[in-house]
Amino acid sequence: MSEKPKDLERQLVLALEAQAVDRVIDVGANRGQYVRRLRRAGFVGQIHSFEPLPEMHAELERLCASDPAWDLAPPVAVGAAPGKALLHRSAESDMSSLLEQTELLRRLSPSSAVRDSFEVRVEPLSALIEPHADERLFLKIDVQGAEELVLAGLGGLWPHLVGIQLELALSPLYRSEAHYLDVCARLESLGFALALVLPGYFDGKVRRQLQFDGVFLRPGG
Repeated sequence: MSEKPKDLERQLVLALEAQAVDRVIDVGANRGQYVRRLRRAGFVGQIHSFEPLPEMHAELERLCASDPAWDLAPPVAVGAAPGKALLHRSAESDMSSLLEQTELLRRLSPSSAVRDSFEVRVEPLSALIEPHADERLFLKIDVQGAEELVLAGLGGLWPHLVGIQLELALSPLYRSEAHYLDVCARLESLGFALALVLPGYFDGKVRRQLQFDGVFLRPGG
């Protein structure tokens, strides 16, 4: 066994290549960290990003201008159905969410306190993405506890999905956040198997992992 540290981003890209992914749908793009990691790890395919925070969206526009295979949707929150909702903007932009923070998150991470809340347009992903006939999609969801809302709005996209990556909570950091075991069970019932686990938020105060990313792939997809 190799003693070299494992390159998790490269492992993810290898999984995308094995699934012959045509396009990555990046829901909750923030500053484009995820896309930049994919590119550094060798993914050259099409990427379509969504980000509702206006200041982050403006930053993404500048980044996408230099990458012809990276598309950016207008600023909209992805959810279960069309409508409007309050987006709670955190002092740490990547902790912003449609859901309210739990007392646990406020206690462990005061630096991520909500600065303000403002109304955003919400659309289901099925109304925002029109896949080609045989297009193979990989969906990444990082929306701070609201992952189930994104899944609920997939509609006719399900047959095109060959993989899903989403953030899962070992301890609830947002109100109404789904338990990670329930999410895993649901995806497995839909034909997706957990194939890769990526470490996430480790809190030094409680000295344990609070979040991780699960990558689910459709076997033989």
